[in-house]
Amino acid sequence: MRTRAPALVGRGTEIEEIERVLDDARRSSGSAVFVTGEPGIGKTRLAAEAVGRALDAGLVVLRGRGSTTGPAVPFRALTEALLSLARTGGHELVEQLGPYRSVLGRLIPDWAAGTDTAGDSSLVVLAEATLRLTGLAGSGRGCLFVVDDLQDSDVETLAVVEYLAANVRTQPVVVLATLRAEPSPALEAAHAVARRGEGFLMPLDSLGPAEVREVVASSLGAEPAQVPADVAERLFTDSAGNPLVVEELLHSMVAAGELVNGAAGWRFTGHSRGAVPSTLVTIITRRADRLGERGKQLLAIAAVLGRRFPLSVVQRVSELDDHSLFGHLQSAVAAQLLIADERGEDWYAFRHPLTAEALLTLLNPAERVALSAKAADAVVELHPELPGELCSLAASLRLGAGDRWAAADLYREAARRALAEGAPGSAIAVLEHAVNLLGDDADRGGEQSGRYRDLLELLLFALAEAGQFDRAVKVAGSLRPADSRDRARQIRVHVRLAWAAQVAGRWAEGFEQVAAARALLPDGELDEEAVAVDAVDAYLSMSGPASDRVRRSEELARRAVTGAERIGSPATACQALYAVGFVVRERDMAESDECFRRMLDSAAEHRLTNWRNYALVGLGGNAWLSEADPSGLETARAEALRTGGISLAYNAEAVLGLHSVLCGRFDEAGQRLDACYAEASRIKLFAVSRYVQMAQAVLAGHRGDRRTMEGALAEFRRDGGDTGPEAPLARGLAQVFCSLLEEDRETARAELETLAADQARQQSTFHLAGTHGLKLLLDAIAGDASWDDHRRIAAGAAGGMRWNRQFVLLAEAVLHGRDNAPDAAAGAMRRAAQAASPFGIARPLGLRLAAEPAVDHGWGEPADWLREAESQFHGADVIPAASACRALLRRAGASVQQRRTGTERVPESLRAIGVTLREYEVFELLAFRLSNKALAARLHISPRTVEKHVAALLMKTSVRDRAELAVFAAEHSSASEV
Repeated sequence: MRTRAPALVGRGTEIEEIERVLDDARRSSGSAVFVTGEPGIGKTRLAAEAVGRALDAGLVVLRGRGSTTGPAVPFRALTEALLSLARTGGHELVEQLGPYRSVLGRLIPDWAAGTDTAGDSSLVVLAEATLRLTGLAGSGRGCLFVVDDLQDSDVETLAVVEYLAANVRTQPVVVLATLRAEPSPALEAAHAVARRGEGFLMPLDSLGPAEVREVVASSLGAEPAQVPADVAERLFTDSAGNPLVVEELLHSMVAAGELVNGAAGWRFTGHSRGAVPSTLVTIITRRADRLGERGKQLLAIAAVLGRRFPLSVVQRVSELDDHSLFGHLQSAVAAQLLIADERGEDWYAFRHPLTAEALLTLLNPAERVALSAKAADAVVELHPELPGELCSLAASLRLGAGDRWAAADLYREAARRALAEGAPGSAIAVLEHAVNLLGDDADRGGEQSGRYRDLLELLLFALAEAGQFDRAVKVAGSLRPADSRDRARQIRVHVRLAWAAQVAGRWAEGFEQVAAARALLPDGELDEEAVAVDAVDAYLSMSGPASDRVRRSEELARRAVTGAERIGSPATACQALYAVGFVVRERDMAESDECFRRMLDSAAEHRLTNWRNYALVGLGGNAWLSEADPSGLETARAEALRTGGISLAYNAEAVLGLHSVLCGRFDEAGQRLDACYAEASRIKLFAVSRYVQMAQAVLAGHRGDRRTMEGALAEFRRDGGDTGPEAPLARGLAQVFCSLLEEDRETARAELETLAADQARQQSTFHLAGTHGLKLLLDAIAGDASWDDHRRIAAGAAGGMRWNRQFVLLAEAVLHGRDNAPDAAAGAMRRAAQAASPFGIARPLGLRLAAEPAVDHGWGEPADWLREAESQFHGADVIPAASACRALLRRAGASVQQRRTGTERVPESLRAIGVTLREYEVFELLAFRLSNKALAARLHISPRTVEKHVAALLMKTSVRDRAELAVFAAEHSSASEV
């Protein structure tokens, strides 16, 4: 007798919403839906209904499920989803993926192209490949991508799901995930996606009395009115509206003869509530009893293995022959306890997780231990290499058998594999689980003590790779007391912590770790450890407080490279090569590139994925500095995410945010920097946070928004930015630029002089602050720069960086113009325009600055330059600079476009009393308490005109004097920003 409801009851609203998003997907408007609820509430049933309707409508369906086998196995659910496409013939689609084909070959070997090593692909690239595949699969018809039990998925699959959710809006794809409404990373991610507006939650509530009656009627093949009222009432009361429990209770009633079907319809004969099972455990126990002792044994073995289990292992443990095994298996399927699993012939699963949990309660502790031990032995015998999730399965079985050390060893191996696959999140989760399960046993000496230290060292490695310094310090604290006599091990711990501190931007703590390591180094011994200390010290020194930090960093790094190559330590050599490549940028960009290429080759040869990513960051950074090309950094950012190197990825993201600022894409830059700052602050990446604060100040400065810039700089200084390596950029790219846009060249030049003096005292590894280009241009305009100054800066690697190069070439034009060489000046201006083409506000600023000496000395085409600059300044609402351009045009005797628009800048309250746009420009600057002469210089009008505007403002605002007007202007400006 069927007691499963064929109809999906009480989910009409949800089905309508799912049909809506499926219909949208066919029109290339994707969605992400997260179905949440308690176990048994019908999440999987709803997903199955969505799959059925999608298939009926002609959509392609990909479906995977999270693993319940111990700690999650990397990419388990994602691989299964892709396999569902591979089984139906997805090769034609894969051919269209181009370079992304081999990326997916990492999960589906049949899709790998030639000898490409898909394992080198990053997590982000893998997610993008999945997005492209689902987009291709759904082209013209739509695609449904389903992940069941997302709460059991690995962190890497969860990251891919988040990536898909963030990017499917313009794709013909619906992402549908089911997950329990219980605290988990998956539920946190679902809520985060919903908050960002990238998807929505679909919580499933319990059924009401009428809906429970419909479920019963559907299960019995009857009409709701034919269901006895006392049956419907009892089932609702005992199930609390949970559909699965309703069906299980109903099945028990029918099987026990308490609900029978006769000529008059269904009749309830069991009126004693004591005869009705009160829990799901009781229901499943009775159903298992009907399968006989061997059937119950088969179910018990399967429950020990987990919700999904390999049938071959069950057979090995049960010692059943094929005929008996499949006979009992068919009975369990008929009893609606088991179902065939989608993974293949050897795999079966319990119909619901609660079934497996209930069956485990039938075993006493001794039985459970014995079955776990036998099952673990069977897994190893059948699969000696323990591929994929079988390693974690064997570990969980050893744990169930009471052998915690064997389980910990297996978890360590699973974590090592996860790290090798670029899944440190999974590795950390597995290792912490292993550490926690050992408990007090970890304090034992001898061999077990060494095994425990190995476990902690691997955890320390994973945490350091992820830049989780605080957690790494705690792990190191557990290591040191046990290793008091092992200097080499202690030194390695300090080195690992120093590197974790460096990538987290906590340099003081990093230097403390280096000092502790050096104190343990005996003279002339432990050569390998000494090289490692030099390498990490070199990188820390780049960001340290020493005045000669660049020289010291290079010296340590070159010594470390030599030592690492001598002792055959490629990882240490890569670390040191990165430091050398970083510090020699100012002197020789080609040598820097060569260091990063050597590092890249070595990392590839020795499968050092993390150092490969650092090499890519170095090469990408060089390409960005040399030619303002961000593509290498974008790739490096993606590659960093592959290893879980969050700090490295956010470092690249912060630089890309600054790139958006320099290119004048202010809205994009603001969003990118805000998001980066929020995440970097949350996970305590202090160096990244400070860099973003600097970039946010630059963003405000390039908008000519001094008030916002000063606020950003105050936060930057509060967090120690004044003593960090980003301080020169904050001054040169933010404060100097803002002053120039305010037409306050005197302040800008003073700032650059201070900056040059500071950099003479303390070496810097940041080269775009202004001392290698902008200062030269301003000095040339003022007549304070010579050709010797120009040659010195132009010959340096920093002067050749594209941001600096535009100003160096403008300075060259000014010097040629001063020497009455108009053709040479024009050639330099053309090259300067080409160099400045990627940049936003810098290009018109350079034109405006160069036009002034061109007007005065009669060379070039200053009128054309000024018109272009004025137009861009006006569009960017940089009024002082736009006014300066118009004033210079008048001085050159050129026509000036009248700007009759812009009154919208004047607040409504001031427009109502008749304040004009020009008066408002004066009003804004009064907040800074400038003199009439200073105001006139900023706005390129005469002091007499300023005086007239101030008098008009005093009359219109009805304030007593200029001091009160300045206070009113400051208060009004602050209020307008709130």
